[in-house]
Amino acid sequence: MALPTAYLTSTKRLSEILDALKTAKAPDKFSQGFLESLEFKSKGDRLVIGVLKSLKFIDDAGKPMERYYRFIDQSQSARVLAEAIEDAYSDLFAVNLKAHQLGKQEIVGKFKTLSQGQYSDAVLNMMAMTFTALASLADFNSPRKPINVTEETSKPVVSNAGVNDASQSVHEEGVKNVKLGGLVYNIQIILPESRDPTVYDALFRSLKEHLL
Repeated sequence: MALPTAYLTSTKRLSEILDALKTAKAPDKFSQGFLESLEFKSKGDRLVIGVLKSLKFIDDAGKPMERYYRFIDQSQSARVLAEAIEDAYSDLFAVNLKAHQLGKQEIVGKFKTLSQGQYSDAVLNMMAMTFTALASLADFNSPRKPINVTEETSKPVVSNAGVNDASQSVHEEGVKNVKLGGLVYNIQIILPESRDPTVYDALFRSLKEHLL
């Protein structure tokens, strides 16, 4: 079951804590002591450590993970948080792709079903409260972490059989859609940085020769 068992008993300071992480240097280990150094000293504040582990911001030993470092880049914090929420609560998003837009009581109901009644109503309420508080701080409208396309994966391997039946289109952005046998392949090509239009002319001529 992909539902975090970590939750907060109060979300009043969640936004403050996350904001503090963005402006502080990432620690070697995210511990209670580090949290207290940021002036979050209550027992309720400490519960955020478990939540950060469920979001894969830190590992089980408290060491910041790659996602933590992307989160503290304030230009993408809200987007990274959305990515983390969708990952941690994947079972919930499998049931409803717009789970972040559901009300708290709807979330409680979904959690109760997904957990097959393992948790009390009090716990389910705190789990739902934690989810909705996190979701309110995230940006679900922007694209998530991009997948880098390498040179090897950007070149389709197509046999001669059935090529004449292929339906293809090339876009100006350097994105190519290829449909073969009912399957659609999306190929993204990273263009070189250049102000010389002849560079792009040569690139697209090559695309037409090899892909069309």
